[in-house]
Amino acid sequence: MYYIAPSNKTFIQASTDLEAAVLRHGFGVLHIHDLGATLRSKGIAFEEECKVFEVCNPAQAAKVLSVDMRLNMALPCRISVFTEEGHTRIGLIRPVPMLMALSQDATLLQVAAEVEGKMLQMVDEAK
Repeated sequence: MYYIAPSNKTFIQASTDLEAAVLRHGFGVLHIHDLGATLRSKGIAFEEECKVFEVCNPAQAAKVLSVDMRLNMALPCRISVFTEEGHTRIGLIRPVPMLMALSQDATLLQVAAEVEGKMLQMVDEAK
């Protein structure tokens, strides 16, 4: 269900490289949630770093929504760059198993497989 790649890069460099990889693959970055900074700003002693990148390919999202509008709740896709005990990681919840839990539509599974393939390439390029 998860795809998590270890990285020898710093958290900042992995984040920068992920953003560039997303754009190279025809996706856009809709928003970046800096969860670590948000938690610390609320007074929580959170030592790790974590940025969640909301990414989207509009053509693929439109295909999904044209088949089943309820799946808007599973969009956009997310890729995270985070630290765990001092080690940088880049990961995502794989779209195919996630979508299979929500739908058995063959068209949607094909779209999910295409998106997942691109997302795995993005992570592997950024790591």
